[in-house]
Order: sequence, then C-alpha cells, then structure tokens
Amino acid sequence: MAGGQKKVFITRLTDTSTSDLEGVGTLRWEGNKCYKWVQYNAGVGNVAAVAGRVAYYYQAAGMAAGVVTSDLSDSVNIGAGVLQAAIANGSYGWIQIKGPATLTIALTAGADGNALTPVGATDGTLDVSALVTDHICAYADDASASMIVCDFPF
Repeated sequence: MAGGQKKVFITRLTDTSTSDLEGVGTLRWEGNKCYKWVQYNAGVGNVAAVAGRVAYYYQAAGMAAGVVTSDLSDSVNIGAGVLQAAIANGSYGWIQIKGPATLTIALTAGADGNALTPVGATDGTLDVSALVTDHICAYADDASASMIVCDFPF
C-alpha cells in the first residue's frame, strides 16, 4: 500500500466485533475526521460503552494496548476518543480521535473555546482543564450543544 495506510476496511464505523477484525490501533480517515480501532473494557464499575460518549485509555499502558473504557476511575485520565457504537465488554469498535464531534452527554462544565480534559469529569464526558498538568484532548466548539473538536492522542 502506498503511504502505509490501510484503504479498505472490513467494518463500518458503527460496527463492533468480538474479534479484532481491523487490527487494534488501526487508523481510519474519513473526510476531516480520524478514527481508531480499539478494544473496550467496562472497568470495575462495569460502565457500558455508549455511542457518542467519551472513552479514556484503560489503566497504565492502555494506550499502547489499544484498550479503552468509559469508567473514569479505571483510566489514567488520558482521553482516548468518542465511541462510535455501544461496544460490549471485551469487544472491538471504532472511536473518533480527530475532528468535530457531538457528544450524547453534556460536558461536565465549560464554555465555547475551552480546553477539555478527563480530569474532574464524570464517566463518559469531559471537563474544563484547570491545571497545566491536565491532559487536554478536545476543545469545546459549542459547549451548550456538547459539540467538541477532538484532538485525542494516537
């Protein structure tokens, strides 16, 4: 493949699978949005994956392993992306990591233009960054409508 990027995908962005069909960590660009194929872990709190909510990297080395959770207490406060489907515990699916997105849950707080972080948020959402040590993973585009600009690490 020219450029080393995968061009053909087995799954749609809203598909999930009990098997790693795309290869954990695979990136997918569609227009001005980028997506990443990950495995979901519901965490100790058994927090279900909900489309349109934020996932975080699961525990230490979660980013390297491509494992995410919406259970903030089991994360390392590093945002992973916006879930594109309800992924069952231990299964695989897509998260959006770059570009504009609308969450299906309100931001914990914030105004348009604010830098957003998992620190201080509740499960599945983001909060306004208050400290220079916070991991910033998105920006509020229209905070009252839960519209963000994703800038999650990959």
